[in-house]
Amino acid sequence: MPGFVLTAASTIQCMHGGSASVVPSNTKVLADSSPILVESDIHMVAGCPFNVSGAPVPCVTIAWSAGATKVKVNGTAVLVRSSIGQCKNAAGAVQGMAIIANTQTKVSAT
Repeated sequence: MPGFVLTAASTIQCMHGGSASVVPSNTKVLADSSPILVESDIHMVAGCPFNVSGAPVPCVTIAWSAGATKVKVNGTAVLVRSSIGQCKNAAGAVQGMAIIANTQTKVSAT
């Protein structure tokens, strides 16, 4: 799916409201002055309040798939607005999908 490219400045959250941050593996290819994110980048999540029966099981990472099919950085697909981020707890269980609150709107990819 085509869409605007995600960058290190994009605002991403877990579906429970935790904030995601990333140290991008790409530091040379930029969009709107910020490094473009790729499928292999793992976001760390902080502040997720999710719990099951009163026991906290917060989202701690977001793993990505469904990046651009035609645009790659160093051989890895770039992330676009339609990419799928799976929010996972410390045991690696998927707890929902990431929410891309905003990203740059100058560069898109297919």
